[in-house]
This record gives sequence, C-alpha cells and structure tokens, in this order.
Amino acid sequence: MSSSASSDPLSLIPNFPDEDPSTYPPIQPGGSLILAWQVHNKRVILVGGGNVAATRLVHLLNADALITLIAPPAGLHPETAYRIKTHGSRITYIPRHFQPSDLGDVFSISLVLTAIDDPVASTEIYTLCKKLKIPVNVADVPPECDFYFGSVHRDGPLQIMVSTNGNGPKLAAMIRRKVADSLPKDTGEAIVKVGELRKKLRGIAPGKGEGGQEDGVDEPGLRDLGI
Repeated sequence: MSSSASSDPLSLIPNFPDEDPSTYPPIQPGGSLILAWQVHNKRVILVGGGNVAATRLVHLLNADALITLIAPPAGLHPETAYRIKTHGSRITYIPRHFQPSDLGDVFSISLVLTAIDDPVASTEIYTLCKKLKIPVNVADVPPECDFYFGSVHRDGPLQIMVSTNGNGPKLAAMIRRKVADSLPKDTGEAIVKVGELRKKLRGIAPGKGEGGQEDGVDEPGLRDLGI
C-alpha cells in the first residue's frame, strides 16, 4: 500500500454509483442514543426515597436489577416503603443519607440514580460518579445526566419509550399515552407468540430468526392486529 493511500483513509472507500443518498435516513443531531439497557442482576444505586424514587424503583424492578436504596426512613414515600418491604430479595435498604463510601465497590455498580431535593448533594454525587466513570442520572437536572428516563408503555414484552431529552417530561407522558391508545388491544400477547415462533424457527433452521425484523418471522404473528 502506498504511503499516500494509507494517509488518506477516505481514498480507500469504494464508490457506489447506483446508490441514491436521498433515500438514507436524515441525520438529526442533538438526540440521545435510545437503548434497552440490560441491568438484570446488576447493581444499581438509588439515592432518595420520595415520589421520584418510587417511579425509578418500578423501572428497576421491572428490569430485574439489584438495587441499593439509600435514604433516611423519614423521607420514604409510602410506595417506596412498600417496595422495600415486598421486594427484599431485590432491594438492599440503607436507612441514612448517601456517603461517598457507598460507591467504594465501583466495579460492581452499573448505574447511579439520585432523586433527592438537595441540589448540592446531588451535584456532589454526580461529580463523584464522573470521577469514578459510573453512569449517573440526577433527577430533574438534565446537564447532570448521562442518560434520561423516558415515559414508558409496557405490555408484556413490549416496551415503548418516549423521550423529550429532558425538555418536557409531562409532554412525553402525554405522547406516550396517545401512542399506547393507538395500539391494538392484544399487541403484547401477539409479540409473545412471535417470540415462540422465532424460537421454533431457530430450532428448525439455526441462524434464522436471529437478525431481528429482516427475517420476516414477525409478520404472521402481527398481521391479525393490523401491524
């Protein structure tokens, strides 16, 4: 390879004369990377026990996370207290304010969430997490969030999240309700059946049913719903 070619990687890219770039999806900078983050049996630190913490607990328990909840007993929301009592195998409760030593076992912590009415303490936790390279979300403070919680519709295996990237949580909830109302009644059940079909297909023809929507397996299971 010539030195001129190796110094200009763009010169190595082939031309595609039959392709029409106008058919490609447009790029809209400024968004978030929407992911279905797997936290099954992974440790998540939740600081706070109020109403916002209660909503965070629902998301985390639905995702089968292992949760360490740090909050004084006097600040617990009734729903938070209920979750602690009924999900003892998933929630480790520490009845006090957050301490930096709570992040001591840094390699075992996947996420940190704060939901407290103390901006100074929240920023201190955020700064510590950034230093330790732990993804963190500070409730209601978008600049101090590595990720956002959107408004989520759940129907069995179906999860639809609407995010405004921190601009309007109430608006996101309204849009999510409209999207959910537009879905056929038994969408979640149909998706379960699609999953069963995909498993059978993998057993019959290994390698099929692995790549997502391109294999065509989804279509029969959803056709009756008009999807």
